[in-house]
Amino acid sequence: MYGILGGTFDPPHVAHLAAAHAAFEQMDLDHVSLLPARSPWQKVNRVVTSAPHRWAMCQLAAAEANYLIPDDTEMQRRGPTYTIDTIQELPGEPVLILGSDSAVGIPSWHRADEVLAMAQIAVVPRPTVSLDEVTTAIGSHFTALDMPTLNLSATQIRDHIRAGLSPRFLVPDSVLAYIENNDLYIRREA
Repeated sequence: MYGILGGTFDPPHVAHLAAAHAAFEQMDLDHVSLLPARSPWQKVNRVVTSAPHRWAMCQLAAAEANYLIPDDTEMQRRGPTYTIDTIQELPGEPVLILGSDSAVGIPSWHRADEVLAMAQIAVVPRPTVSLDEVTTAIGSHFTALDMPTLNLSATQIRDHIRAGLSPRFLVPDSVLAYIENNDLYIRREA
């Protein structure tokens, strides 16, 4: 059995890695795939860092543990990225690792019923959405992971960098070096 931790990963950070580790350990997974979306359909109105940069950062983040595997399945796809397409493309029944804030949105997903039928769901606690709200949204079709609630998002990290502050200890050192070497997320003066 394996896990899938998908997302924009703009950038990948320690909360992503903590969620992957909790699922790996508690769900007895063989590995966890870090699966960045090339064109996330829920973020069509937002500027997203280029796919090659996000893919490179995922590869660096995956190097943090031997059970983390970077997976470019969604990077290879053109157009909007839908979870159901990825699940159908991958072997077996994966464990889809989601924050509680994402899990409550499953009913709005493309072919949500099929996602729930084809994948196990592991839910990571997030400070803004309770597990009761997840149950209301998708019923009991999930396993709650036991881990501290981490109030960290990629948006916060990007804003932190734009404010001229270092994201040290918020992202793996290799990802930090990549961000710095490629001048990512720095506010440009007009």
